[in-house]
Amino acid sequence: MQWKARHIAVVGLGQSGLSAAQLCLARGARVTLWDEAPAAKAQIAAAPLLSQGAQLRCGAEAAVALAATGLNAFDTVVVSPGVPARTAFEAAAAAGCEVIGELELASRVLTAPILLVGGTNGKSTVTAWTAAMLTAAGNKVFVGGNFGTPLSAAVGAGDDVLVVEISSFQAERVPSLRARAHALLNITEDHLDRYVSFAAYAHAKGNPFANMTAEDVAVLPAGDGLCAEQAARGAARVVTFSQCEDGALVSPHAGELLHRGRGDAYALDSLRVKGRHNVANACAAVALASSVGAPRAAIAQALASFAGLDHRHELVAEVAGVRFYNDSKATNVGAVVAALGGMAEARAVLIAGGRDKHGDYAPLVEALRARGRAAVLIGEAAARIAAAIGAAVPWRRADSLEEAVHIAADLANSGDGVLLSPACSSYDMFPSYKARGDAFVAAVRRLEEDSP
Repeated sequence: MQWKARHIAVVGLGQSGLSAAQLCLARGARVTLWDEAPAAKAQIAAAPLLSQGAQLRCGAEAAVALAATGLNAFDTVVVSPGVPARTAFEAAAAAGCEVIGELELASRVLTAPILLVGGTNGKSTVTAWTAAMLTAAGNKVFVGGNFGTPLSAAVGAGDDVLVVEISSFQAERVPSLRARAHALLNITEDHLDRYVSFAAYAHAKGNPFANMTAEDVAVLPAGDGLCAEQAARGAARVVTFSQCEDGALVSPHAGELLHRGRGDAYALDSLRVKGRHNVANACAAVALASSVGAPRAAIAQALASFAGLDHRHELVAEVAGVRFYNDSKATNVGAVVAALGGMAEARAVLIAGGRDKHGDYAPLVEALRARGRAAVLIGEAAARIAAAIGAAVPWRRADSLEEAVHIAADLANSGDGVLLSPACSSYDMFPSYKARGDAFVAAVRRLEEDSP
């Protein structure tokens, strides 16, 4: 890529867009930043880049241009993952401009092997766990992508391996990205407020497989035809994993986690993270780390030391015999189903709701029938979830998360769990899933302090 001869538009001034723009400027490209935010806000975000020579189009000017042909004069357009489709992207592509994402941009510069972790649920846990295994093996490891740090930030850092969580938004525009290994953990309904259909969402998830060759590895859940269909878009060798004793190449058996392809075994009771779904996450991480030669001892060390991530099935406290779990990161139905199914407690009171993502709540209702004591519903989606639940389990409405915690504590029996696993985004009540999880933790702590 001839950077110094190119005029590059970077659309979106979030963390990903700012990092992409910094990379382009460092390589000598001309950069124009685009964001529909008001000028005052956009100028603050863009200030470090403007001082390096970048130009800025923002506010109404940017909105009008992105609804027409305002990007046609550029050589390359880099679209941030949070920016949905715009008429200008299609027009620019038709005019001969390449339209790509930040991961694609960074991958053209980086030479270290890339391990991708995709799927609807479990991505962050598997990304962090895989990185821990490779770090224990003595590698200098970049960990990021959708998991915090943009891949562009890895340029020049000298990492040995790049472990990258990839969202469907990031996977929309990766025409030449090639991964050494790609784990697609699952595909369940999510982001149907952005995609025209579930099929379109699944297709985006599978895009990174297209450039993989027989030298690369696709890590897939055993028996998952949808994930297998996406992997078949490339030529990667398939390694299967499972949380069940079903003969997958990496799966549990008789109290051990086995990698049958390497003849390695690890004690399942060494895992610090709990829940059956985390057995699947452990198997996927073992498969990924093994694909680039991580030794057994390093994998065993990370399996035993990894304590999990905040806001992901995190035990907060036990109050009056009831355990309270923060799973605020569960922003879709599939994640809640996995969380309920993975609980050690026989019954749970579920706290769910938030901004609706237009998925089907039927699987959540079935999970509640099997494991639910009751449900407490919050936020904009509460009425829709309540209608789906009907008489399957008792349910109550709450106007705040604090109130929801108190109602859940009243509904739970000793020995139950209370699970914040919202199945929705947080943006109706909180700025992020982290803020929502922090509010839940604070409410549980206050409940604990008030408990006799």
